Amino acid sequence: MLYYLFEILESQFNFPGASLFSYLSFRAAVSVLLSLIISIIFGKKIINHLKRKQISENIRELGLDGEDRKVGTPTMGGLIIIIGTLIPVILMSNLENIYIQILIFSTLMLGTIGFIDDYIKVFKKDKKGLKGKFKIAGQSLLGVFVALILLTNNDITIVEFDKDLNNDKIEYSEVEEIKSFKTTIPFFKDNELDYSQISNSIFKYGDRLLWIILIPVIIFIISAVSNSNNLTDGLDGLSAGLSAIIVFTLGVFAWTSGNIIFSDYLNIMYIPRVGEITIFIAALLGSLVGFLWYNTYPATVFMGDTGSLTVGGLIAVISILIRKELLIPILCGVFLLEALSVILQVSYFKITKRRTGTGKRIFLMSPIHHHFQKVGYHESKIVSRLWIIGIFLALITILTLKIR
Repeated sequence: MLYYLFEILESQFNFPGASLFSYLSFRAAVSVLLSLIISIIFGKKIINHLKRKQISENIRELGLDGEDRKVGTPTMGGLIIIIGTLIPVILMSNLENIYIQILIFSTLMLGTIGFIDDYIKVFKKDKKGLKGKFKIAGQSLLGVFVALILLTNNDITIVEFDKDLNNDKIEYSEVEEIKSFKTTIPFFKDNELDYSQISNSIFKYGDRLLWIILIPVIIFIISAVSNSNNLTDGLDGLSAGLSAIIVFTLGVFAWTSGNIIFSDYLNIMYIPRVGEITIFIAALLGSLVGFLWYNTYPATVFMGDTGSLTVGGLIAVISILIRKELLIPILCGVFLLEALSVILQVSYFKITKRRTGTGKRIFLMSPIHHHFQKVGYHESKIVSRLWIIGIFLALITILTLKIR
């Protein structure tokens, strides 16, 4: 809203300072500040409301230290993140931008899935929450929506620079936007993978059947990251802190990919109009950091599935839009580790029980952060060290731009 207001003030009234809102960096900085203020100040009001309504986490009895302390802690704190993200985005971004529209829709849809899950746990007293098949169905529906927009919207394009030319003084008027389904692939010389080429090598009709590949890939990525983040959200500040690190890294990629000078310098694909995602990322980052004010040990609020499913899904959607989804195994390495620990634990238990009659375990408990608790590490130490690993993986992810 403010974006359009100051655009009118600048163009029609030449209002002093109004031109600042034309700069992406200024709007991103304001978005961070706004989201921090909203999540910290209004977050306290939301937490107090959750307490009054007795919307608290149903703590499972796992035999972990500090388990009793968490009883009665408000949940559904993901509402703080969602509100803290959407308000700055609506105020500061260009709402006509297709990428912003996709992310707003994704936030609302993922937030609805998570809210229903938390509602069933809290009010229906069902610790299992929303059945897994319904979560996957909702995430799949979002995946189909994102895939179809990517396939059909003509504003979603890339620009390829001619590597044989000297582009030191490149002008936007000299480049041509093309509809392409290329994405970034790490460690390879050309640094790109074309989904269209895969489709052409498999199907007779080529691009006309590209959706058969693209839709399942996007559904898998959204479901995997969203649910992995949900599994990671088991210690105070763990999910929110790791998500903030990941979101900041995606902001670096969105900024460079959406800037014709930086993308040319780094020899990566330039994605017109994708830079506007930086506003959304800035708001999401600010709301996550603001949420950590209340979520770090000892937490006074949990994000619940309202937050973890939403933030994880948004990380996936942003990665897809800026064409960095194949970097997710590196960037979201801790999420991957948490998910794999659960998969391995359950699989090994079932296999050994079927073969010997007694199920055995690889870890003392899964997800793996609970294993470290069982070993004797304090909750805050586990979180801090996993944050450090997250920072390390984020730096490796950024380096993949040049390591080929």
